[in-house]
Amino acid sequence: MDELARAFHETVATILAEAAGEAARARGLNRVVLSGGCFANRLLTERVTELLEAAGLEVFAHRQVPPGDGGIALGQAVVAAERVRRGFICA
Repeated sequence: MDELARAFHETVATILAEAAGEAARARGLNRVVLSGGCFANRLLTERVTELLEAAGLEVFAHRQVPPGDGGIALGQAVVAAERVRRGFICA
């Protein structure tokens, strides 16, 4: 079972890294940001990062804020606070 789980993670990591790498190159970028719930998985995040860095890309990932719903909620709160600060929304 361990081998199957490892193979699954390797396959998903390879697909994600190839897709991100192609998207970055198509836009002339050398940076990739990893975000979303699947990157709460440490093994997947580490392997995708390794593959992208080996391809010469700079990788950014969450450190202090969770990559899934918690990060989305925090981002929404920050945007709302800024809109209130600028007077776009009445508190």
